[in-house]
Amino acid sequence: MMSNKMTAAITAIGGFVPEDRLTNTDLEKIVDTNDEWIRTRTGIEERRILKGEGKATSDLCVPVVRGDLPSERD
Repeated sequence: MMSNKMTAAITAIGGFVPEDRLTNTDLEKIVDTNDEWIRTRTGIEERRILKGEGKATSDLCVPVVRGDLPSERD
């Protein structure tokens, strides 16, 4: 039996959201619902959408890892 102990630690966190937004008002045009119904039941006001041919979850990670995010003051 091996007794090698493996440990890990969280040393940093980061985040990124896409620029494109899908608001409840936008959603009203697509499906039979309204802003008030969505807000009162879920609290959701908008969703961030990753747009672009061939884009994937990894495209959200790259700017975080590289550190090339816009500043919060922008």
